[in-house]
Formats: sequence, C-alpha cells, structure tokens
Amino acid sequence: MQFLWAFLVGGALCLIGQVLIDRTALTPARILTGFVVAGVALSAVGLYEPLAEFAGAGASVPLSGFGHLMAQGVRDAVDKDGAVGILTGALTASAAGIGAAVVLSLIAGLLSKPKEK
Repeated sequence: MQFLWAFLVGGALCLIGQVLIDRTALTPARILTGFVVAGVALSAVGLYEPLAEFAGAGASVPLSGFGHLMAQGVRDAVDKDGAVGILTGALTASAAGIGAAVVLSLIAGLLSKPKEK
C-alpha cells in the first residue's frame, strides 16, 4: 500500500507541474523554483512533514521535497547553532543531493555528444 500512495502523491505533484507547463506562461525555471519554495512554505507551517511521512518517496523525491529538506536543515541548524544556522542549515542538509546532481551532471556532460548547429 505504501508504494501505491507514493506513486499517487508523486504523480499528483508531477501532474501539477505538467498542468503549469501546459496551461500557463510560466517558464520551467519558474515552476522549478515555485515547487522548491512551496516545499519550504508547506514545511514552515507544518503541512509537508505529515505528507512526507504518509507518501514516503512520493513526497520527498520531487522538488517540493527538496524545499522541505532545506527547511528542516535550517530549523535544525538554528536550534543547534543559533542565527548562523540560517545561512548554513539548508546547504548542510541538502549537500548530498546537490553534490550528486553536480557529479552526475558532469558525467552526463562528458558522456554525451553535443549537436552541432
């Protein structure tokens, strides 16, 4: 049952993104940023944590889950380090994901063949 809920919640988040791409004039970069900010905002008011617990990877893997992860990192760092945690918490919590994205992007860039125009 857990896989079904993860699929349905993750699919619903992707559906929202696809509708925004198809029906609005928003650029993909603005939609991406909107999902991250929405994850931060929903985490700040306490709504994203129950969704992440309920849907598992269906809520934690999409971009809104990245925003939630950053918000949690800031919250934990502020509790531990005080005001300095505002600046360090988000990157500390999401360092593994950011590092993986950079390394995998580099590998994809090295393995792909650019098209000539």
